[in-house]
Amino acid sequence: MRASRKTNREVEIKLALRDPDDGKRRLRKAGFHISKRRVFEDNTVFDTPGLELRKSQRLVRIRRAGRHLEMTYKGAPQPSKHKHREELEIDISSAETMAAILDRLGYRPVFRYQKLRTELRHSSDGGGVVTLDETPIGAYMELEGSPAWIDRTARKLGYSESHYITASYAALYLEWCRRRRRKPGDMVF
Repeated sequence: MRASRKTNREVEIKLALRDPDDGKRRLRKAGFHISKRRVFEDNTVFDTPGLELRKSQRLVRIRRAGRHLEMTYKGAPQPSKHKHREELEIDISSAETMAAILDRLGYRPVFRYQKLRTELRHSSDGGGVVTLDETPIGAYMELEGSPAWIDRTARKLGYSESHYITASYAALYLEWCRRRRRKPGDMVF
């Protein structure tokens, strides 16, 4: 997702859905339309052998979304009802070369996660973006924009602040595995 590139800040929440159709119904009813068609994403998270980034709640990721490749750095989130953190992204031309550079710097792949993502916007409200994410552990909506836009949009979609999720997909996956007594691996289809 794209935060404001003027500030390189990401402000977002996730909302759990019963299923993707639940999200589509809510979004259609609230006046959202597809701005980017459904695409398969494959994400690889990198860290040091001692998991220094994870321990500090930072992230370095390479994402393949269709034919688009990008590398992302996310800083540690600030305590809030919304996830606030620095986000720096750059388009790359080769995931393999970027992974080799990270390897030379001491970073290794530590987690891989996949999802099908559809991006939606409201025609009369340019304040933010909603993504509908279909993952191996369930369906979610991500709302990204200003805190006021997020709160207003969540209410319009039938959610209250008690439904806000600020955890990462990795953390949600680990909790999903714990509840099902499964050994964690990668969150892939």
